[in-house]
Amino acid sequence: MSVLDDIIDGVRADLSEREASTALEDLQVLVEHAPPTLDPMPAFRSPGVSVIAEVKRRSPSKGDLADIPDPAALAAAYEAGGAAAVSVLTEQRRFGGSLDDLRAVRTAVEIPVLRKDFVVTSYQLWEARAAGADLILLIVAALDQPLLEQLHREAVEVGLTPLVEVHDEAEVERALAAGARLVGVNARNLKTLEVDPGTFARVAPLVPEGVVKVAESGVTGPGDVETFAAQGADVVLVGEALVTGGDPKGAVAAMIEAGATR
Repeated sequence: MSVLDDIIDGVRADLSEREASTALEDLQVLVEHAPPTLDPMPAFRSPGVSVIAEVKRRSPSKGDLADIPDPAALAAAYEAGGAAAVSVLTEQRRFGGSLDDLRAVRTAVEIPVLRKDFVVTSYQLWEARAAGADLILLIVAALDQPLLEQLHREAVEVGLTPLVEVHDEAEVERALAAGARLVGVNARNLKTLEVDPGTFARVAPLVPEGVVKVAESGVTGPGDVETFAAQGADVVLVGEALVTGGDPKGAVAAMIEAGATR
């Protein structure tokens, strides 16, 4: 069993508990009364490289990263540094996140918020929307093509912007076939957790003009942002470097400055 398979097994187990305690219909009622979602695409398409800054306590590859007792304060620092969006890990077993983190962040910032999780059912889309998310992560490697296309379509219907994550050339084709307009290229293989630094440079050229390209994993500082900018990235998604560096506001600002000349 791969690491990804193991994570998804845990996600499904936790999901079944939430489904038993909160009916889909109740989530749909919450969404009916929720404010409209924020559109991240204008900022992502603006000149320079935008930053999606992540609230991330731990990861399967690195273990514990940061305690983060106040995710709202961290998100506010990201916004003050110029982040275009905040990503919130909501997977509990491997990443130490929760929907409560997402709700807290949503109340603290006025920029779009991404629910970063392993989405395998429509229920999770409604959960995300009800908790205040504006974007949702869809991982191509975790979904067969009919389900990927279904979830992409349903996400858009409920007002969410899908960030479709790919790891290789074949997955780019699948993402585009599903209608992706925002594609994240992750240098970390979720089946082995190994990072290939050349992934973005190899895969991103297959993403056509007009589709926003996000570089994921391997962003440790401004120098990496410059590299990804030169390779065509419109956005970088950064987690570990921001939660461990001690100055999240300053770190975001420095990364934005590094990508400003793109």
